[in-house]
Amino acid sequence: MASNRALWDEWTTLHSTSAYDVASFKAGRNRIAAHELEEIGDVSGLSLLHLQCHFGLETLSWARLGATVTGVDFSPRAIDVARALADELAIPARFVESDVYRLPEVLDGTFDLVYTANGVLGWLPDVGRWGEVVARFVRPGGRFYILEAHPVVQVMADEGVGPGELRLAYPYWEHADPIAVSTQGSYADRSAHVETPMEYGWDHALGEIVTALAGAGLRIEQLREYPFLNWEASFLVPAPDGTYRLPADAAGELPLMFSILATKPG
Repeated sequence: MASNRALWDEWTTLHSTSAYDVASFKAGRNRIAAHELEEIGDVSGLSLLHLQCHFGLETLSWARLGATVTGVDFSPRAIDVARALADELAIPARFVESDVYRLPEVLDGTFDLVYTANGVLGWLPDVGRWGEVVARFVRPGGRFYILEAHPVVQVMADEGVGPGELRLAYPYWEHADPIAVSTQGSYADRSAHVETPMEYGWDHALGEIVTALAGAGLRIEQLREYPFLNWEASFLVPAPDGTYRLPADAAGELPLMFSILATKPG
């Protein structure tokens, strides 16, 4: 976790200065996908907690849509950049430096909507504890939403393969020991120079994710699966809408992302 935090500090500098299109966000571009807006609905007047928010572009996008937002990330550099962006753009927002598991020690209250998305669960070793923290911060009658890479994607090799070439390489179910992978730039710029040598990650099965949320007292209202991924993978090809998909001539289909919408009984 300490090594990953150092890596995300580096990635924040890279992403906020070059790899992410921060200029278009400052000009007013919303970072929330259309299907997320459709599934979540109007957030005007809602309190929203964004877990693992990186440097806050999505958090601040929700604020622009009318939510009262709190973003959380374990990277000190990410929180500093997020606060500076909020100040620069005069967008009301609160940002808290904490890893997910420690958050109940440093943040009080509950929220109308707890949100997390796009490459978050693989950095956490214990999805059961994650579910407990999520449920802790959803107010009675409130909701939780996650958009994430499908666990099926996580088992596939992403090195030494070409488009449509699916090769099993990693565990599907949760495992105690992390998978260690040599760092190659960042997911947004593979050619970038990064000092932190290794990334450490964990896999979690879809059943384990659903059970973690249900076991913590949340009610699963919907589980959706999608034929696209929001970032590059060697076995996928870019699509006109900016996502990545299996080649058109692939033999069969796979779910590449999923979303869950859950509620906490009132």
